[in-house]
Amino acid sequence: MRKFFYRLLIELTNRKTSSLLLSKLSQSKLSKKFIPSFIKLYHINIEEVEKNLHEYHSIQEFFTRTLKAGSRPINKDPHTVISPVDGVIEAFGTIDEESLFYVKNKQYSLADMFANEEEIEKYIGGQYIIIYLSPSNYHRIHSPLDGKIVKKFTLGKRSYPVNRLGLLYGKDPLSKNFRKITIIEHPLGKLALVKIGAMFVNSIEYLHDNERTTKGEELAYFAFGSTVILLFENGTFRFSETVKLKSPVHVGEPIGTIQ
Repeated sequence: MRKFFYRLLIELTNRKTSSLLLSKLSQSKLSKKFIPSFIKLYHINIEEVEKNLHEYHSIQEFFTRTLKAGSRPINKDPHTVISPVDGVIEAFGTIDEESLFYVKNKQYSLADMFANEEEIEKYIGGQYIIIYLSPSNYHRIHSPLDGKIVKKFTLGKRSYPVNRLGLLYGKDPLSKNFRKITIIEHPLGKLALVKIGAMFVNSIEYLHDNERTTKGEELAYFAFGSTVILLFENGTFRFSETVKLKSPVHVGEPIGTIQ
């Protein structure tokens, strides 16, 4: 029961009223007393948490926690692309000629993801990776490489669950959900960093306003349940052999190389 309650707080529901109420509750001082049991339930390593526990005043404040310096070493090889988040690899592969890729045996349109045909042409034949963040994860989003932010835009209104059941049973959750997309230009092309939001709330907060970004630099954070997708233009990226389905990944770890 407790785990179900926490997942509601973090992932929210697909109904507007209950989502907003749960959002308010997770931000309230009342929720502070649940932090110790939340930590225990999700086996969170408090040794890497930056603040002392008494300094967090709500579940959401703890959920969006920062970490101590050095907790996520950043791979410095200029050719590597790092994971922008902590999470589990839900899917990865090649974007096919029809601009479609698959998540949990469901078909998704790259055109839906961008809502602009001009944006997608160079991504056909490229690579994608989907990383799911559970309530136990660190929820800050970092830059996967050095580059120039050339565009930011927001798509979607209504949201559906982005947990595993939502991915499996939801109606096109990744192509229809509220999402914020950042396009980063690097020496060999562009990548799209797609941040999937939670229910009916602005669950993605930007932290970075500069044009240039450095690998490992904080870009944003999730206030509620979340999924990240990276899309790479054709011929610009190769996966690392360490990338495997259902394997955990952490900020700073290489997921591949630009080529």
